[in-house]
Amino acid sequence: MSVTIEVVATVGNACGESPVWDPRERALFWVDVYRPSLWRYDAATGGVSSRPLARLVGSIGLRAKGGLIAATSEGFAILDPESGILTAVPQHRPDVPRYRFNDGKCDRAGRFWAGTVDTRDYAPVGELFRIDPDGSTHRCGNDLVTPNGMAFSPDDRTMYLADSRREVVYAYDFDVTEGVAANRRVFASTAGTPARVDGATVDCDGNYWCAHVRDWHVACYGPAGNLRRRIRLPVEHPLMCIFGGDDYDVLYVTSGDFLLKDEARRRAQPLAGALFAIRGLEARGSPEPMCLV
Repeated sequence: MSVTIEVVATVGNACGESPVWDPRERALFWVDVYRPSLWRYDAATGGVSSRPLARLVGSIGLRAKGGLIAATSEGFAILDPESGILTAVPQHRPDVPRYRFNDGKCDRAGRFWAGTVDTRDYAPVGELFRIDPDGSTHRCGNDLVTPNGMAFSPDDRTMYLADSRREVVYAYDFDVTEGVAANRRVFASTAGTPARVDGATVDCDGNYWCAHVRDWHVACYGPAGNLRRRIRLPVEHPLMCIFGGDDYDVLYVTSGDFLLKDEARRRAQPLAGALFAIRGLEARGSPEPMCLV
């Protein structure tokens, strides 16, 4: 089967992030970070809808009790997809107003993990947090500039976390029972290339798929960190990818136009901010874990 790239929706997102496939609805949810809104693609009808959000949301995850868990500019919250209402979880809030949550993912024990970023100075003060099923929040790491690319290996023994501005993807030893990530080391690097790793996912064979923002590609890295494959897209800034569809064999990719700083570049990339679907990869993902908060 040959690889095909389909334009699913020309929605013009400024910063389309955190796509997640919900098998309960056969739908893909994602957020536009900089034009705060929640988006939904219905795979059965092809319909696309959106809801405005009251504050910036960096990432979302499925919630077992219904709806979504969200990492926002003001802390963790429960997000109702029907109304767009965000209900704060009474716990950690970023310590400084310019800090906000960025990329995040659920693990298979029902925790939601997310990292913070300093949006003014991009200093290495970002931290990694997790929220547990009982609603408690824990600091789990620091020394991050722009945390992105979070994903967990199929055997739950490795957590991946990119630091985009440092042009590196880290791997951690992961204990899913205790919720501990340790022994940070370099998994892959894009130094010396135009690309930076943004959002990511892992397939059933343990390959790490990620968006190469600034470089027009989605990339696949093997479990040893070797670059196996690059797939070119018609946009310079793909931002995150996730497997979805009934068989989890479609790679959905969000994108954005906020990095296109002048009007000429915007005109040259009319699909910037669109949602794409890559088919025929002969790779398959698995259902996303659900948050138990």
